[in-house]
Amino acid sequence: MTRRLLAIGLASLLLSCGGQPDRTAGISPGQTVSVARPAFGDAKPHAWTGRAPQSYAVHGIDVSRFQGPIDWPTAAAAGVSFAFLKATEGGDRVDAMFHENWRAAGRAGVPRGAYHFFYFCRPAHEQADWFIRNVPASRDSLPPVLDMEWNPFSPTCTFRPEPAVVRREAQTFLDLVGRHYGQRPIIYTTVDFFERNQMWRLSGYEFWLRSVAAHPSDRYDGHPWTFWQYTGTGIVPGIDKVTDINVFHGNAAAWAAWLGQRAQ
Repeated sequence: MTRRLLAIGLASLLLSCGGQPDRTAGISPGQTVSVARPAFGDAKPHAWTGRAPQSYAVHGIDVSRFQGPIDWPTAAAAGVSFAFLKATEGGDRVDAMFHENWRAAGRAGVPRGAYHFFYFCRPAHEQADWFIRNVPASRDSLPPVLDMEWNPFSPTCTFRPEPAVVRREAQTFLDLVGRHYGQRPIIYTTVDFFERNQMWRLSGYEFWLRSVAAHPSDRYDGHPWTFWQYTGTGIVPGIDKVTDINVFHGNAAAWAAWLGQRAQ
C-alpha cells in the first residue's frame, strides 16, 4: 500500500484498455454487476511489455487517509469497480478516513472491503481483535485483507521476524478474522516479502500481489493471484491525490461470479 504522500505533478495519460452487520451497499444476492471501462491516468506511467493491466476488464483502488476525501460517485463512474479501504494498523490505530470511506463507497454502490496493516511488534491475536472491533461484519463486503509487508519507515517497529514466525503470526490473524467474518481473508504482499517469508506456504488463500514494473506471473514465479496492484501513482477522477490501482484476475462475468459467491 502507498504509505507516503507523493508530491507528483499529475499527468493526463488515460488507460484505455467488528461491529454489527452493515447492509448499506456492496453486492447482494442476485444484484446485477456493472463494470465501467476505466478512465484513469498515471503520474508515472510504466511501459508494459507482455500482458498489461489495461488488458483486464475490472479495475479498482485501495485507499487510506493519504488520499483525503473521495468523491465516490465520480470514482465509480470513472471505472472504479471495487475498493479496498485501510481500516486498522497494529492493535491501536484506525485509519482516519476508514469509516467515512466505508459508508460513502457503500452508498455509491462500490463493492468494498477492509484491510489491516500488520505490525510486527504486537501479537497477531491482538491485531485480529482490533480489526474485528473496528470493521463491520457485512455479508455484502469483500473479504477482509491482511496486508503483510516490511515497513522500514515505522518510528516504533522495524523488527523483521524469521519467516516461520511471520507465517505463524499471519495464520493466527487469518484464522481469527476468517472465523469472525465467515470469509476466508485475502493476503496482500510485495515481491521481497513474499520471497523472504515463503508466503506461498500459506495455502488455500487468495493473493493480492503488488508488481508495478512487470506482470505478477513474472515477479512471483507464476503464483496464483486474484488481485494485482499495478501502480501506486494512479490518477482517478474523484480523488485529489495519487492512489494505488489494481485489477481483478478475470473478465466481467468472472467478477460477477466471484462477488456472487461472497453474497450467499
